[in-house]
Amino acid sequence: MTLDANELLSVCKRRGFIWPSFELYGGVAGMFDYGPLGLSLRNNILEVWRDMYKGGEGFVEIDSETVNPREVFKASGHVDEFADLMTYCSQCQSPFRADHLVKGMHPNPDTLSPRELDAMFAERGVSCPECGGKLGPVEEFNLMFKTTIGPGSSRVGYLRPETAQGIFVNFLNLYRYNREKLPLGVIQTGRGYRNEIAPRQGMIRMREFNMMEVELFVDPQDKGWERFPEIEGEELALVPNTGEETVRMTVGEAVEKGVIANRVLAYFIHLTKRLLVRLGIDEGRLRFRQHLSDEMAHYAADCWDAEILLSYGWIEVTGIADRGCWDLSRHAQFSGTDLTHFKRLDEPIEAEVEKVRARHRALGPAFKDRAKAVAAALESASPSDIRDGRLALSVGGEELVLTDEFFEVARVREKIAGERVVPHVIEPSHGLDRIFYSVLEHAYSFDEAEGYTVLRMRPEVAPIKVGVFPLMAKDGMDEMARAIYREVHSSRMEAYYDDAGSIGKRYARMDEIGTPWCVTVDYESLDGPQKGTVTIRDRDTGGQKRVPAGSVARLISEMVGGKSFADL
Repeated sequence: MTLDANELLSVCKRRGFIWPSFELYGGVAGMFDYGPLGLSLRNNILEVWRDMYKGGEGFVEIDSETVNPREVFKASGHVDEFADLMTYCSQCQSPFRADHLVKGMHPNPDTLSPRELDAMFAERGVSCPECGGKLGPVEEFNLMFKTTIGPGSSRVGYLRPETAQGIFVNFLNLYRYNREKLPLGVIQTGRGYRNEIAPRQGMIRMREFNMMEVELFVDPQDKGWERFPEIEGEELALVPNTGEETVRMTVGEAVEKGVIANRVLAYFIHLTKRLLVRLGIDEGRLRFRQHLSDEMAHYAADCWDAEILLSYGWIEVTGIADRGCWDLSRHAQFSGTDLTHFKRLDEPIEAEVEKVRARHRALGPAFKDRAKAVAAALESASPSDIRDGRLALSVGGEELVLTDEFFEVARVREKIAGERVVPHVIEPSHGLDRIFYSVLEHAYSFDEAEGYTVLRMRPEVAPIKVGVFPLMAKDGMDEMARAIYREVHSSRMEAYYDDAGSIGKRYARMDEIGTPWCVTVDYESLDGPQKGTVTIRDRDTGGQKRVPAGSVARLISEMVGGKSFADL
């Protein structure tokens, strides 16, 4: 069926999944609040993700600050390059993301320069979608929210546009925690902030959003994965950057043919598929699209987007990238800190190596009390970092370019027990809000016979697992139902008690919020041959079975864990 996104958003608002933020004051585009059911669903999605990465893969989790000093985002490149291209209507002053106005006119609009977009507007007669007015010149707009740290402080900070940098700047702490071993997998969830130019797609583009970030640090010479043989025969739907057609091949074939760069990246592409399908995404509406050569980051060895088909079209919900050594190398350069991994050899060897040596006699007069820090930064540099006799360093947040009057390259013979390498990063980055919305869209159906919406959510993520009803709130049926409710309900297994309206309307209310089962206490539960039993109704089949009242909590728990209703 064709779904209008507004229909689903209406259900979500009415039933307490999501609400437009600040609606009392007219609202703010691109901002939403999670209601009680929405927060439960979001938390359930998070717990599935944690189960797969912490439980299944043994990764560790951290929580870092949302406000970061400027130096962090200068090193990461966000200060200089984290911008979208914007244009204004010269008549109604409405802002627009310039590349969005030429979708369908160019195969990859977000690679166009401001000048190219201006030319395309003129050539194709692109005007303001709101009023038809003439568009102004295209210009860059940095998406980060800027602030200062401390009252009256001149220290500039930014709200983080992603959670990844908190992991990178904590690499040394995490590396020591992991006993200086690789691979090292780290996860983090939390808020990110992007001052989007003109968010117009509901929860697909938000100014404040939730992420589930994974950073896996690996040996650059070893991009295999121990568990790869377990999944190499599994199939993926891939859109390689050599064409526009979706091809189906096994994970093993994709690596063997060079479609996916390496085994570790392929493993986590497949793990992303497993996560999304487990959450309730229709596998037939899920694909992995490889970044085109002109959209892939210059430092990335390979990058794929998990895309889900929604009412808005194919939407990216997760990016899985081999980021190489870019992140740690940049933070090492800008902080002057060694962020390498010591890779121990099986047997020590003697070898002649080149080292950068500081010329202390020149550094002292030039840098005075900073000479020691500059010398340390120099000697942590590699000879390969020297360009035209100059060495660029960052010391205490200050960028320096030193000539060879302050350093020399010396050849020394030493016993080598190993080598220091900058770890490479494999990054599956999940947009939690987009996944949340995708789960709702793929669960959405309309019962034509009954005339109401049914959300066919997976029991594991459904906000409420079971509705508990007395047939009527009298004659002891309500007391028995409340006792069952109290036995089932917990923070990990939410139940809902309802005794208002007809039993059919109560079933409909539960179906509309995705509750998989309903338990009803009736007169037979109190007396007669069926005494002590209750009815369990299945949302998806409409089937009903009688079970002992004392077994309800156990049976619901078993069905959430995967037991079929048919096997009760």
